[in-house]
Amino acid sequence: MDLSTLLKPAAVKVLTNVTSKKRLFQDLSEIAHSAYGLDAIQTVDALQEREMLGPTGVGHGVALPHARLHGLKSVVGVFLRLEKPLDFDAVDRLPVDLIFALFAPKDSGVEHLKALALVSRTLRNVETCAKLRANSDPAALHAVLTAASGGVQAA
Repeated sequence: MDLSTLLKPAAVKVLTNVTSKKRLFQDLSEIAHSAYGLDAIQTVDALQEREMLGPTGVGHGVALPHARLHGLKSVVGVFLRLEKPLDFDAVDRLPVDLIFALFAPKDSGVEHLKALALVSRTLRNVETCAKLRANSDPAALHAVLTAASGGVQAA
């Protein structure tokens, strides 16, 4: 598994003005709908439900919101780079500007966890995050992510 199997180029965006976590989840859901045909309302609800269990801001400006959805056949992702970092209740209390959302089938087990681990390892790499923060072109962001994960294998 690598990020090129999880992340379509159409699911990579740079957003300039996200003002709240709720707005971010709406944007993620709209992109997931456009790229993968996911139901936007179900997606927002699932992201908010998961976030109530505990914040998915993992630190160093990175958030990994994720949710399980009915009707999905495989794990898919959406990546956003925010121009203006957003308070996300992250573990280190720092605002986030790199968001990788994962959506998995409701009954997925190991595949969802493998995908989450892969994304987490990829975004823990300081050089990868620096490259992502230095780019505003979605195609370049997709290339950075897929190249970075190419050598990282999910356990």
